[in-house]
Order: sequence, then C-alpha cells, then structure tokens
Amino acid sequence: MAKPHTTQPWPRIIALVDMNCFFAQVEQLDYPYWRNKPIGVTNGKLGSTIITSSYEARSYGVKTGMRLKEARQLCPNIIQAPSRPNRYAAISTDIMMALTSITSKVEVYSVDEAFLDLTDCQSLHGSPEQMGRLIKDTISQVSGLTCSVGISGDKTTAKFAAKLHKPDGLTVITPWEAEQRLAGEKVTELSGINKGIAGFLAKYGIYYCGDMKKVPMSLIAQRFGNPGRRIWLMAQGKDPEPIITTVKDPKSVGHGKVMPPGTRDINTILIYFQHMSEKVGARLRKYHFLSDTFFMGLKTPEGWLGTKAKIDSATDDGALIYQLCKSFILMSYSGQECRQVQVTALKPTHYKQQDMFISEEKNHKREALNSAIDEINERYGEFTVAPIRVIGRSEMPNVIAPAWKPTGHRKTI
Repeated sequence: MAKPHTTQPWPRIIALVDMNCFFAQVEQLDYPYWRNKPIGVTNGKLGSTIITSSYEARSYGVKTGMRLKEARQLCPNIIQAPSRPNRYAAISTDIMMALTSITSKVEVYSVDEAFLDLTDCQSLHGSPEQMGRLIKDTISQVSGLTCSVGISGDKTTAKFAAKLHKPDGLTVITPWEAEQRLAGEKVTELSGINKGIAGFLAKYGIYYCGDMKKVPMSLIAQRFGNPGRRIWLMAQGKDPEPIITTVKDPKSVGHGKVMPPGTRDINTILIYFQHMSEKVGARLRKYHFLSDTFFMGLKTPEGWLGTKAKIDSATDDGALIYQLCKSFILMSYSGQECRQVQVTALKPTHYKQQDMFISEEKNHKREALNSAIDEINERYGEFTVAPIRVIGRSEMPNVIAPAWKPTGHRKTI
C-alpha cells in the first residue's frame, strides 16, 4: 500500500507537550545564576528526596526519587532548590490556557504535560511540523520555558515521540509509520504498560510492540477488559482513546503527606492528621462538596493501618474530620513507625443533609467561621488562619497532586 503524500491532511493528529524538567526549569528561570548549573528540586528545605532535577544534574546520574545524599555523592556541586508548588501551578495554568488559543481540545494530563487534538486545525495552522513549532513558540512566549513536543495520529505514539528528542525537541511520527516505528520498542516504553502488565504479556512471548500481533485482542481483553483492548491497539500505533477535556465529579477528595523517617511520636502524627483534615475540609468547601464517609490511615513498614468512619450527617468541616482521625489513632495506633498519613472523603456529594444532632444555630456559626477563614486564606495564603498546631507545621511542605488541573476541584496542591 502506497504511503499517503506528506502534505495530505491526517485523519487524526494528536500532540503531546512535555515540559522537560519543569520544576527545575522554573527555578533556573527565576534564579538566573542557577542556569546551566545542576539543580535538584526537593520537597521543601528539609526534603531528602529529589523530585526532579535539571539536565545538568542528570548528566551526573542524578534521578528522580534519589536521596539527596546520594545525589551529592554523584554531583557534589548540585544545588538544592526547595520546591514551590504554587509557582509551578501558576506557570502551568498560563501554559495550559495559552494552548487553548491553538485548539479548544486540550487535555491537561498533569502539571507538566498536555495532549492537543489538532485534527481540525490543519487548514488553519499548517503541517504537523508547523503546528509543533507554533506550540513551542506559544509556550516560550507565555512562560519563557522550553518543551518537547511529540506529534502522531494517536495519544500513545505522540507521547512516545515526545520522549525521543529531549530537551526542547520536536518529533513527528506519521500515522502510517507508527506501527513500524513502534515495532522494535519494548512494550514497557509505552505509557500505561507497567511491570505487572508486561509480566502478563511476557507469558505469551510479547516483549516488543511488534510481538503484540502474535495474540488476538481477545486474549488481552479477557485479562484486562477494555484497557486490554486499548493496549493491543496501542502497540500498533492505533490508540483509540480520544482527547478528554471534561473533568468528572470526584469519587473521593483526599490529601496525604509523607512523614520524616522514623516518626513514632503520637503528637507529631496527630499534627499531620490535623493538617490533612483541614486541607480536605477546605477543599470540600471550596468546591461545594460534603461527605459522610471518611478514610483515615497511616503507612507503616508492614503496610497501611487504616479505617473508614461514617457519620450521621455529611460535613465539610476539617475540625470534625480531625476528630475522626484522632479517635482512630487513639484506638488503633500502637507505636509503629509512621511513614505517611492519608485522609480521604469518600463519595463526596453536592447534597447537604441537615445535622439532626447539632442545633441549626451552632451549624450556622461553624459555617460562618469556616467561610471567614476560607476567605482570609484565599486572599493571604493557605493556613494564614488555622489551628495553632497546623500553623507550626514547619516540616510539612505542599506537593502538586498527580491529577492536577488548572481549574476546578483537581486544582489541588
């Protein structure tokens, strides 16, 4: 079959924007004397783990998830940059909004990645290469940062293409070349295929994308359902998943925090739980959700110790959520090392059920107090007003949620 002429419009054209070393890039942008130097971004001043690093640091072998101590052994001159989530989120918001000037079909995949459906823009913006350059120029103008762009006929191949020439790259893989281009790549090179899925595929001799045709789609679908059908097509450059621009109501609203190594002090643990409870309550109120069921848990070396608690009336009050956490700790905690805490509101709803056990006057007073606190914190910064123990949380910096979006309830730090 003859290949279509390169100037022929594609039936579908998808771009993936990857803001290379995004956090480190922002730090080098804001602190020019750090440019062209090895930067390691950590979670706060006392953070001991590398969140991301600049390419200068990566050239020494520094990797995400590496302990700062190990990174210093590899790169003695590495500069520790405490993360600034609000700054990164603000720049990301500007970038994502600017991308909508190119196409309305933008899927914010994470704080530093986005998919664009450019199918209907071909007559307006020109060839895939021209659209790729337009994307890069737009991002540079709005942020001063560089990115890598991958363009193909489906999401998976576009994401694969974006990885090929970093940093500041532009890679185009045409839809009719995608299957052949992926054939020699290991299946684990594709986004979404983890070790567990790869282990299953290996049982049937599937190690490379080109091996996928050895088995029928039904075999993968029988094991993984609809995602299995997608995996079978992904390996052949035919990922059918569309660009998703809508954000569904949440099935849960939660916050968690990693704790300093060796934490066993119950008062410290309670401070962390109070911090997370207040964050969950504030987020529920901001987006007009309530919940009557909460999960609270702490991670120990043996795994998670947790429980669910259901209350009679749905709430958005962090103080009440914290009382549930406190009861859980007093009843269940027996001195194990605590590595992480988690507080999650399950099945949040917009419907507010009247509390039959607290007077309407007391409800009104508490709601008015929370509303005033939220207004102050929105204006002057998170936890400007908060319980005294939370205000003193010097070792508990924020992080950006993996499912972060520039608007709505997923705009979470």
